[in-house]
Amino acid sequence: MIVGRSIENKLRGLLNAFPIVTVTGCRQCGKTTFLRHILSDYTYISLEDLDIRQMAREDPRHFIAVYRQKVIIDEIQQVPELLSYLQTHVDEINESGMYVLTGSHNLLLMQSVSQSLAGRTALLTLAPFSIPELNSASLRPEALNEMLYKGCYPRIYDKNIEPTDFYPAYIRTYVERDVRLIKNISDLSSFTRFLKLCAGRCSQILNVTSLAEDAGITRKTAESWLSVLETSYIIYLLKPYYKNFGKRIIKNPKLYFYDTGLAASLLNITSPSQIESFYMRGALFENFIVCELLKRQLFAGKTEGLYFWRDSNGVEIDVLEEDGPELHAYEIKASETMNTAFFSNIKKIKNTAGISLKNTAVIYGGDKSMPASDNSGAYISWKEL
Repeated sequence: MIVGRSIENKLRGLLNAFPIVTVTGCRQCGKTTFLRHILSDYTYISLEDLDIRQMAREDPRHFIAVYRQKVIIDEIQQVPELLSYLQTHVDEINESGMYVLTGSHNLLLMQSVSQSLAGRTALLTLAPFSIPELNSASLRPEALNEMLYKGCYPRIYDKNIEPTDFYPAYIRTYVERDVRLIKNISDLSSFTRFLKLCAGRCSQILNVTSLAEDAGITRKTAESWLSVLETSYIIYLLKPYYKNFGKRIIKNPKLYFYDTGLAASLLNITSPSQIESFYMRGALFENFIVCELLKRQLFAGKTEGLYFWRDSNGVEIDVLEEDGPELHAYEIKASETMNTAFFSNIKKIKNTAGISLKNTAVIYGGDKSMPASDNSGAYISWKEL
């Protein structure tokens, strides 16, 4: 099953402008399937293959002689020293679209790329399916609780795998393989417990000290482990808006998971029906919507532009989105019923922040959307985000 990805047009545009495009993202978000499908005229190789990896490490010049151009190199972080040879090669040939590099470890990959390929590669991030992508393929669950439970990882939809089978295996593989590759963590059981505690704090202001105390580790270790989770695309830290509108603001980020299905599994949810009365249903819905807005940014090739805003009096806007000089404000409500009270916080700051009413919306758990009016912002159904 091939599902069209929103990032395709951006990728094709960058391949016409850069000799190399580097695509990162979490494991099993569909990078390889997507690239092999739309770039069928490219040769695909994976550095997970021991023979290929050995050649790339021991004789990189021969490797490049064999794979001169129009090549997809998967898991490039396995042989970071190859990047220096690619740099020399693309400078010599000087053509666009020579290589597409992929990797699942942002920290390991970006350190190498920034050192060797500065100015020669464009960067893109792929994530699990978005709502528009699921809609276009007629795959989106009809019920909100099922959507939160299933999440958006492609393999669940491609192979019709039960989330209770997919996510525990995904977590186990991630912890036992990827975490060890990124950082030498000796106590993997403690790291797994830490991961579960993070899930219990999704959509909350991050308090590292409290998180460390609950996990029985030092603050320094908690910060290190949060970095591991962030750079491997498990969690996303939404930063507070940097302009304070003349008020005291919260400076800590908010913690979200890239996928609610993964967060729900870590919270021991085993069916959609459990979400209906679950005390964190609103938090899971907020997590879901924030990451949908994040995907929209990432698939357009943007890395910044989403924030939240909360002042010392507790007035909070769930998401502020920069769009050029304009600012958009979104409130996120799991309720299935429209309510003008949902705009109360937006109304408190929109004039101070210079936000036009037409650029405000409540994204909610109902089925119908309603455009902005003279007196109110828009209502956007999660199904039509």
